[in-house]
Amino acid sequence: MTEIVLRPITEGNLPELWAVSYGPLADLEWMKWDGPYFQDPVLTWEDFRTGFGKSCIDNPLRNAIYADNRLVGIVTAYWEDNDLRQWLEFGIAIYDPQLWNQGVGSQAIKQWVSYLFQRTPNIQRIGYTTWSGNHRMMKLGEKLGMTKEAQIRKVRFWQGQYYDSIKYGVLREEWQQKR
Repeated sequence: MTEIVLRPITEGNLPELWAVSYGPLADLEWMKWDGPYFQDPVLTWEDFRTGFGKSCIDNPLRNAIYADNRLVGIVTAYWEDNDLRQWLEFGIAIYDPQLWNQGVGSQAIKQWVSYLFQRTPNIQRIGYTTWSGNHRMMKLGEKLGMTKEAQIRKVRFWQGQYYDSIKYGVLREEWQQKR
């Protein structure tokens, strides 16, 4: 079984993170599933280094995912309600499609959600949002025992078709019971 470890993102591993996510040898297939309707650009090293990458350095709400000691993805979290800090959402990206459906994402999310609940003892719920075109993310929520809390119909437009936005969440006590 693959050993999955989450590690803080440092200035030292930023070039490696860019290389696997956006660099010339990166497999950009992940961008077709990670909110493609936003049409985010492929970031150059400079744009990554001074923008998203910079925001990841030593950020407790961003960690790199390592599979057998190789950087393969990222987990993130953000406050949906900004300064109120009661509504925490997370995200995940596994950049290597060869690792999809191998349990890497579910192992990483188990660690990440446990860490987030431990780090923020005042919050009662953690969740994420996906879209109805991303069946793997919907299965992930079900596999981890999360509740499908909302389905906002036909609000994501991609390649000439409308998709639903879907929200999953788990309460602290539910998470602790399952662990």
